Amino acid sequence: MDLVFTPEQEQLRASVRRFLAEKSPITAVRALMDGPVGYDPAVWRQMAEQLGLQGLALPEKFGGSGYGFVELAVVQEELGRALLPGPFSSTVVLAAHAVLDAADPAAAEELLPGIADGSTIATLAAAGEGGGWDPEAPSLSAEPAGDGWVLRGSVDQVPDGHLPGLVLAAARTAAGPSLFAVDAEAPGLTRTALPTLDQTSRLARLDFAEVPARLVGADGAAGSTLRRTLDRAAVALALEQVGGAQRALEMAVEYAKVRKQFDRPIGSFQALKHKAADVLLQVESARAAAYYATWAVARDSDEVPAVSSLAKAYCSDAFFAAAAENIQIHGGIGFTWEHDAHLYFKRAAATKLFLGDPAFHRERLAVSIGL
Repeated sequence: MDLVFTPEQEQLRASVRRFLAEKSPITAVRALMDGPVGYDPAVWRQMAEQLGLQGLALPEKFGGSGYGFVELAVVQEELGRALLPGPFSSTVVLAAHAVLDAADPAAAEELLPGIADGSTIATLAAAGEGGGWDPEAPSLSAEPAGDGWVLRGSVDQVPDGHLPGLVLAAARTAAGPSLFAVDAEAPGLTRTALPTLDQTSRLARLDFAEVPARLVGADGAAGSTLRRTLDRAAVALALEQVGGAQRALEMAVEYAKVRKQFDRPIGSFQALKHKAADVLLQVESARAAAYYATWAVARDSDEVPAVSSLAKAYCSDAFFAAAAENIQIHGGIGFTWEHDAHLYFKRAAATKLFLGDPAFHRERLAVSIGL
């Protein structure tokens, strides 16, 4: 096992960080929070055309660059650090990998090139009834209709589901859970943006009323393939949380060095030193968990179901703790709308719940290791 990034991967990190600092500073993030779409289409295009991020981990035969999950992990960590608003995770991590995991060459050849070049925004509608993330129990149903299928039902918690593009939807058929591709503008599909705590990330409710769809992969085979997709998505989200937690820690330390009380920097007081040290320990432990899970995914290890839940649970708690302590160290100003600390706290609270909260993943981890 080698958890050291190569020079090329570190160059990728530096390039992504420079790009985000220039194209999506926190002032731009704030400007997009109240907008109708929640992302900057120009930045999205530049991510594809200048850096090739959307196609980074997609096979070359489908228009991608042919890199792997480790490179995608580097990008995810930097996106979390910058709080980039936009459909990157929904398109690249969820939808694209769902298509790959379905092992349907015809569907991959049709759907992935648009994702790779940035022209297609996609999402995965896989939350089950009651908002759970069990791929064996999708909330939609599907029936054959002519040469295709029709979908019925509703799905909540669809990331970036308000945007036009492609929807990969999990639905029950007579054979079992199956995956379907749906045009976001298809007749009978109603997309409703939902209010969210984290205004840098968007969720939607999708209502399907006899919506035409085409099968992706084998009928009844989506349960296991979607679990693989969601495991990798949990690791990718954990990496995003590590990036956010690191930035929250840096903000707290930077402020503690310059804010003075009793003619001394507040960082010189033992109580704040302890806070910062505790957060540092949690952030570094979270990074270790997320990097190990990244390695497991990259090697297609049998450990992935267990370590993905371990990483998601621990990184969720670490990010939340780092964001909360950042506010505490800033004191009164940290609670104000004008300060950026609350943006990281809201992202931490939202990502803690998305794809399953820590309790869900700890229970799943326990089952995975036979406890």
